[in-house]
Amino acid sequence: MNAAVESAVLNGFAVEVDNSCDDFDYREAADYLLHRLRELRHGVSRACLISGGEVTVKVGSPSGVGGRNQQFALYCAEKIAGETITVLSAGTDGIDGNSPAAGAVADGSTVERARQRELAVDKALAQFDGYPLFDALGDALMTGPTGNNVRDLRVLLAY
Repeated sequence: MNAAVESAVLNGFAVEVDNSCDDFDYREAADYLLHRLRELRHGVSRACLISGGEVTVKVGSPSGVGGRNQQFALYCAEKIAGETITVLSAGTDGIDGNSPAAGAVADGSTVERARQRELAVDKALAQFDGYPLFDALGDALMTGPTGNNVRDLRVLLAY
């Protein structure tokens, strides 16, 4: 997290760290963090919100391929469609759920890019099947196992 803060500052972002949503449901965490990011953006041209910890996902049926970080990013994609916001959510261990990805990146163009490829964000979200969608868009984070596990990291940027 310290390295992410340092990098964001060096790149001209106003930065805030908020770890208060650890163990929140992914939707509650996403709504909260996106609200905080939009508040932070008031009065600055570039804002960065960094959040550590793990959100929860209660997987229903049917269940596809993905994990909590991809589910978080996919939910955010719907909430930021058309905006100049980017969200990264990833596990520091390089593994997200039952997928080969560590997590994913979503931005204001994710929903439209998915639609252009005839991929349904709402269906992937409902079926806990984020990995195939993010992989098809080139937005799955593929690190491989890192041998490190210090929880998840979320970076939200508004620019």
